[in-house]
Amino acid sequence: MNREEIIFDFGFTAATEEELQAPVIENAQVAVSTSKAEVEELQSRLDRLHSAIQPLLENLKANPEKDYIHWPNRTEKVDGFKEVLENIYKGQ
Repeated sequence: MNREEIIFDFGFTAATEEELQAPVIENAQVAVSTSKAEVEELQSRLDRLHSAIQPLLENLKANPEKDYIHWPNRTEKVDGFKEVLENIYKGQ
């Protein structure tokens, strides 16, 4: 190599647009499909969470004129509900 070739050697080679975009497009498609699946799974969990909480809220607001709520076996029912929420949270 002569001196001029060394000065103007910037360390890159030519490539076609297809050669450059193929891996990028493929990686983007994989990322989009993965993200879409994650979004769908999270939406499903949110829907289940909403469906689990709504009856509790509706029951709590029923009969607002009464000062007290009669709730037999409260501890067992709350523990069961906590387990349902925990399973939804963990995606089970």
